Amino acid sequence: MSNDNESNEFFEIRCQKLKQLREQGIDPYPYKFEPTDSSVSAKEKFDPDGEEEIGPEVSVAGRIMTRRLHGSAAFADLQDEEGQIQVYFSGKYLDDSDDFEQFENLWDVGDIVGIRGGLFETGEGEITVVAREVKMLSKGLRPLPEKFHGLQDKELRYRKRSLDMISNPEVKDVFKMRSKIVSLLRRGLEDRGFLEVETPMMQKMAGGADARPFETHHNALHLDLYLRIAPELFLKRLLVGGFEKVFEVNRNFRNEGISTRHNPEFTMMELYWAYADYYDIMDLTEQICAHIAEEISGGSVTEFNGKEIDWSAPWDRYPLLEIVNEHTGLEVSLSQSASEIYQQAVEAGIELEEKSSSGAQILEIFEGEIEGELVKPTFITEFPAEVSPLAKPHRDKEGVCERFELFAGGLEIGNAYSELNDPLLQRKNFEGQVEDGGEIDEPFVEALEYGMPPAGGLGIGIDRLVMLISGATSIRDVILFPLLQPRKEQ
Repeated sequence: MSNDNESNEFFEIRCQKLKQLREQGIDPYPYKFEPTDSSVSAKEKFDPDGEEEIGPEVSVAGRIMTRRLHGSAAFADLQDEEGQIQVYFSGKYLDDSDDFEQFENLWDVGDIVGIRGGLFETGEGEITVVAREVKMLSKGLRPLPEKFHGLQDKELRYRKRSLDMISNPEVKDVFKMRSKIVSLLRRGLEDRGFLEVETPMMQKMAGGADARPFETHHNALHLDLYLRIAPELFLKRLLVGGFEKVFEVNRNFRNEGISTRHNPEFTMMELYWAYADYYDIMDLTEQICAHIAEEISGGSVTEFNGKEIDWSAPWDRYPLLEIVNEHTGLEVSLSQSASEIYQQAVEAGIELEEKSSSGAQILEIFEGEIEGELVKPTFITEFPAEVSPLAKPHRDKEGVCERFELFAGGLEIGNAYSELNDPLLQRKNFEGQVEDGGEIDEPFVEALEYGMPPAGGLGIGIDRLVMLISGATSIRDVILFPLLQPRKEQ
C-alpha cells in the first residue's frame, strides 16, 4: 500500500509541474521536433583534435534517464533508440537563462525532451552536448522504475513492455533482430520469384492443421467463424488459380496451452511452390535459414539454451521410423497395431499416452523421447500417412508420406509436404477425420477438382526461429505483447 501512496504522490507532484509549465506558456506536448542526430551519430561528429572549446552543433531528442544537479550547472543522460548521450546544462551557455530553472524545477527523469547545442569532451572523456536550446516534448507523469534496479520482475516486464524497453534497452535489440529476420526471409523468397499474398484470418472452417480454434461471430452476416489456425487451404487455392510461387507471413491462432515454447497467437511464414516437391523445399529451407543466421550472427553458428547450433548446410535427414528405433532401441513398425507399439514402449520404460493408430503412437514416442534432443538443424522425414492428411503419399514407400518436420535446438520450427493434389484421395482423408470431429472443406476440395499442379509447401514458425537465432529461451521474449492471465495490480 505504501508503494501505491508513493506512486500517487509522485503523480500529483508531476501534474503540478505540468500545470506550471502551461502557466509559463510552455506546451508540454508539442506537435513536432526535428532532431538532426541520434545519440550515436552526434558522438561521431565530435572531433577530438578540433581547436574550438565547443565543437559541432547537434540537435538530439530522447528520454531523460538521470539528472545530476551541481549548483548552477547540471548533467542529464538522454536515451533514444540507439543509446544514450550526456547533456550539460548551464545558464552560461543556454540561450534563455530561465531554461536552467525550468530544468531544475520542472523537468524529471522520464520526460522526453529535445536539445540543441554543441559538443565537447569532459575530463572523464565523455562526449557531451552543451545545451543551448531546450524543449519539453512530453512531460512524464509517472516515475520510471528505480534507476539502479530497473524493471526486473520477468512477468511484470511482459505486462509492461514499454517500461521494459525503457529500463532494459537491450530488449529492443531482440525485436530489431526479429524484424531483420522477417525482412531477410521475405527478401530471400522474393529474390526466388515468390509473391507475398494475404488470406482470410476469419474462416468458416478451421482447416489446414490439427488444432483447437478460437471462435468468433460476424454480426452483419450472422456467421459463426474461426480465427485461422493455418492459411494452408486458401494458399493452395491460389495454385489452382494460376499462381506458382506464393507465400504469406501470417498470424495464426490456436486455442491451446501456453508455455515457454507455445503462444496461442503466433506468426508463421507459409509458402507454396508449384511443380516442386518436398526435396526442393528441404534445399530451399537450408539455403534461406543458413543465410539468415549468417546475416544476423556474422557466421553459421548461434547459441541457444547453452548449446551451439550450426546452421550451415547440408543438414541431417532421418526417416521418422528409423530415428525412433535407432534412438530408443525399439523395433516398431507401421504394420503393428497401436496397442502393440504402446506395449513395446512401456516395457522399454518409455512413458507415453496411448493412441488410437500406430502412426500416432510412433509420433508420440518421437515427440516424447527424441524431439528435444535434436540440437543441430535436422529434417525428420517420411511421417505416417495417417497423421498427415494433406501430404502426398511417398512415391516409393507404403504407409508413409512425403512430409518433413524441421527441428533445431530441441524445437520444431518447420513443417512441409509434397502437397496432396489428388482431390479424391483428399476427400477420403478428410472423411477419415470426420469421425474425430473434423469437417470436409468442400470449397477447398472443389478447387482441387479443377486441378492443382504438383507442389511443395512449407510452414516456418517465426517466433521459434527468432528464439533460436537470438538465444531467447522463452517465446514471450520474442513477442512484443504476449497475452497473459490478467491479475490484480499489487
